[in-house]
Amino acid sequence: MLAVPWETPFSDPEWYFEPKWDGVRCVASWDGTRLSLRSRTGREMAPTYPELGPPTPFGVVLDGEIVALDASGHPSFQLLQSRLNLGGVTTTEAAAAAPIAVFVFDVLEVDGCDCSRLPFAERRARLDDLDLAPPWHRSDGVVGEGEVFWEAIGELGLEGMVAKRVDSPYRPGTRSPDWRKIVRYRTVRALVGGFTRGEGGRADTFGSLLLGLPDGGRLRWIGSVGTGFDDRSLRLIREALDAMTVDASPFGDEPELPGATFVVPSLVAHVRFKEWTHEGRLRHPSFSGFGPEEPGSVTWEGEGP
Repeated sequence: MLAVPWETPFSDPEWYFEPKWDGVRCVASWDGTRLSLRSRTGREMAPTYPELGPPTPFGVVLDGEIVALDASGHPSFQLLQSRLNLGGVTTTEAAAAAPIAVFVFDVLEVDGCDCSRLPFAERRARLDDLDLAPPWHRSDGVVGEGEVFWEAIGELGLEGMVAKRVDSPYRPGTRSPDWRKIVRYRTVRALVGGFTRGEGGRADTFGSLLLGLPDGGRLRWIGSVGTGFDDRSLRLIREALDAMTVDASPFGDEPELPGATFVVPSLVAHVRFKEWTHEGRLRHPSFSGFGPEEPGSVTWEGEGP
């Protein structure tokens, strides 16, 4: 069962609110002898996480999220990526370098009894009754107080939250409005230092804007943004960029950008994104618009992680 995107947090006594974990979704099946971990596409993932043992002494089918925890105990998708990139059986060294946990948020079957048609509140009660063996954990939340929970999510630095109707059954493979995901986004002000070629319907405009932040006399590349534009803004922005082109890259740490066109870094872009990577790049950026700020007011110290 999948959640629909939702713009703003809300409160309602008919809804349950829990964290949105930044990891890999899985349905775990334990029949008493063998553990299976299936991805959303049906791929078997158990060899990637060999350290996972049985979640319970008896057979269960659980829905949850596999996450990697950093040194501070926060979920880190980038850390989890080191496990995903191995593409096969995970080594003991890799497992030790990126320890994982599974946060379970739904119960589909318990000891051969199908629970999927039960209301979420009853499934949640059955989950609360399970004595899960670490690193299996319940994903705990609250009923009704979504806005208060949202504030707590922000203070903990988590990705967002998921709201679920307490009377909703589990609908496999369905993106249902009975589940709503509300994601926290950050905003950064960055200078546009160039653009990449567009393809297909964007061949006459651009593919993405190259972003940077001034840092100690150099423009530090923080990634590119290619979403958040409509057709009109694509054309207008390309016209403005064409009048600003320069031969030399303004980026002091120029990445491999074949076919890029560079511009005078004088436009201040406002960009929404999920988080900073360890390399100082924006994860999942989306263009919000240009701001009126002076370029000199935008710095790595003021805007960076």
